[in-house]
Amino acid sequence: TVLTNVPTLYMMLVDEPEFKKIDFSRLRVALSGAAPFPPEAIRKLEAIIGHGKLCEVYGMTEASPLLTSNPPAGPKVGTVGVPVVGTDIRIVDVETGLEEMPLGEPGEIIARGPQIMKGYLNLPEASRQMLREFQGERWLYTGDVGFMDRDGYITLCDRSKDMLIVGGYKVFSVEIESKLKELPIIELSALIGEKDPKRPGNDVVTLHVQLTVAARKRDRVEVEAEILKFCYDTMARFKVPKKIYF
Repeated sequence: TVLTNVPTLYMMLVDEPEFKKIDFSRLRVALSGAAPFPPEAIRKLEAIIGHGKLCEVYGMTEASPLLTSNPPAGPKVGTVGVPVVGTDIRIVDVETGLEEMPLGEPGEIIARGPQIMKGYLNLPEASRQMLREFQGERWLYTGDVGFMDRDGYITLCDRSKDMLIVGGYKVFSVEIESKLKELPIIELSALIGEKDPKRPGNDVVTLHVQLTVAARKRDRVEVEAEILKFCYDTMARFKVPKKIYF
């Protein structure tokens, strides 16, 4: 009646012929956490298990562990839902952590509630970095970047340490990886920043790709051209990978 997996494992199951033969009529909910679930991959999963059954949640060990959840009555695909009961969530600027971001603008997710840890055992400096004061209260600084919409739903962008800077613009790897799931030739991908030797403090957008079995048989130059065309057609130029590794 309940499934609990990380997105990568769900995507691996979708590709298994035996998984498609299972009777999911008694399944009430499929929980997903630990990483953002690309919307295109969610649609493929729900085509097998049933529409509206996937429930994305978000949390961390330091929060015992839940912070947000999609309400079963009104889930929003691509988001991790709304704060659970008794929990306050704010989005603050990544640089200082002191300025609250407007709705729709990405920033670091901070949380306050009864489930937040007291601190790390015998690690006072690490505790001070994670548990900081904001507007007179103690908040958990998650290190995750996301934004909140006008309905209170939160969308994850990336880990703050994984955020790329390209010509002053912020690039979130999860956003690009999720978009690339729309390309049928890509099985898995990871966007990584390499230091830009020409521009200190900036990154070179680098894409690592695992192709589908069928796509591996095609000419690599042709496949790379198809990926780049898709990127130029669907995203801002500063987000387009400069290097692609297969």
